[in-house]
Amino acid sequence: MKCPSWKSRFEVAPVLSAIIIMSCMITQAADILVVPAEASHWINMRILLEELKNHGHNLTVLYFSTSWHVDARPDLYQSVVVELDWNTTSEDILQKFVQKSLDILQDGSMPWSFLQSRYKLMSFMHTCHSYVHELGIAIFENKNLLTQLENAHFNLVLADPIFPIGSLLASYLKLPLVHNVRWLTSGEAHFLFAPSALSYIPTPGSRLTDKMNFFQRTKNVILNLFHRSITEFLTHPMYSDLCHRYLGPGMDIETVLLRADVWLMRVDFIFDFPRPTMPNIVYIGGFQCKPSKPLDKEFEEFIQSSGEHGVIVMSLGSMVSSLPMHITMQIAEAFAQVPQKVIWGHNGDAPPNIGNNTLLAKWIPQKDLLGHPKTRAFVAHGGTNGLYEAIYHGVPVVGIPLFFDQFDNLIRLEIRGAAMVIDISTMQSRDLLQALNKIINNTSYRENMQKLSALHRDQPESPMERAIFWIEYVARHKGASHLRSESYRLPWYVYYCVDVMIFLSSLFLMLMLLLVVLLKKLCPISWQKKQKVL
Repeated sequence: MKCPSWKSRFEVAPVLSAIIIMSCMITQAADILVVPAEASHWINMRILLEELKNHGHNLTVLYFSTSWHVDARPDLYQSVVVELDWNTTSEDILQKFVQKSLDILQDGSMPWSFLQSRYKLMSFMHTCHSYVHELGIAIFENKNLLTQLENAHFNLVLADPIFPIGSLLASYLKLPLVHNVRWLTSGEAHFLFAPSALSYIPTPGSRLTDKMNFFQRTKNVILNLFHRSITEFLTHPMYSDLCHRYLGPGMDIETVLLRADVWLMRVDFIFDFPRPTMPNIVYIGGFQCKPSKPLDKEFEEFIQSSGEHGVIVMSLGSMVSSLPMHITMQIAEAFAQVPQKVIWGHNGDAPPNIGNNTLLAKWIPQKDLLGHPKTRAFVAHGGTNGLYEAIYHGVPVVGIPLFFDQFDNLIRLEIRGAAMVIDISTMQSRDLLQALNKIINNTSYRENMQKLSALHRDQPESPMERAIFWIEYVARHKGASHLRSESYRLPWYVYYCVDVMIFLSSLFLMLMLLLVVLLKKLCPISWQKKQKVL
């Protein structure tokens, strides 16, 4: 057997060196400052942090002492807690919002009631943003905290920009910024910086699809203008005030948000409508989904007792523990009449008409239940997390939307033949019963959802792997400015070429004016010559 020649060893060495270097680059731990949001947003972020921890990264989570869901997890991250001596907590704010949203749904049938409720909701959202504005002041006035963050020498900031405190901190600390995002203070994130033609991209809250007739496009434009007005005159000025105070007079909130290096967008186009995008948007829709794990004995025994009929799973997410009792009783009445067993995530008072086939639980392992082969349908409020889990496991949905994007989310599944949507403001038990029977007994709903599941899973890498790669990419290269569009530096009149259009219009008008003057000069001369000839 011959030994390798010096030439072959010389050729192999660079390859081995490259592998070693790349391996070192990938496994090098990054120090990441994480600024999360509450409720389901925190659930998303925590799942991402668990995977980052598995890759050896050092995590520090900044949150407030008034936080509802975020708390100390020394096994997962270090905590930086901003102490606030306030009576109001995040839980108070969110629970009031939930109650107000439920009130809106119940009196939204009459036009005047609808307008009143919308006004109240807008006022309440303004209160929420005012609360976050005060949180921002509390951070930037805390010089010891800012010094602590500066001395930590983080490699990047990972933030949820639904409330942009993390984005502001990244700008202040001059650190690369990664957004874990679907929503901003102004609405859906794409609308801030990706081309968004209103002819086929529905405005959030419009309950429209990407196929619109003339009147629907008119509604879409009006709603978009309304949302832009709210953003420009009510929401953004509060956050721009923080920018002017602490980041410099030339800064505003749009500039701060748009300087993010990478946007991890919780979107998959098998669920959302296709649209133009940007190079620094990385799509990770469904990144939290995993194969189901074995259930606890209590749940498994209950499911097995369902026989061939299987089970129905119901959950209203992390923000809504229960519905008003009269609605809860309508749901319980419908569940009592189905042949399936029902596992219902419910943290309120048990309805008096609960059926023998229904198991109430304050907490349910939703992912594992949806992945169980005996699960026939998922009754859900339409939150993004739950719907992606239903898609991943191929379980059809009966939707009861309550607020925010839930109406639009469920419409996206409904038009794909994988869900039915019920209006909670008019829902009777028979409506839910009919929807359940149709979803379960009409096999097309399950088949359509399983097609979506197959498309969602058919990717060269998982959404989670993609998310981790791009966070590490930004840490390795100290940012990703080469992927970022320069549009965020442009004033609106430059972005839309208004100055160019004014210039070209002026030029055209000048040419037309010169032509008119020239014609006025030439016409009398021509007329005089003609008279002489005659």
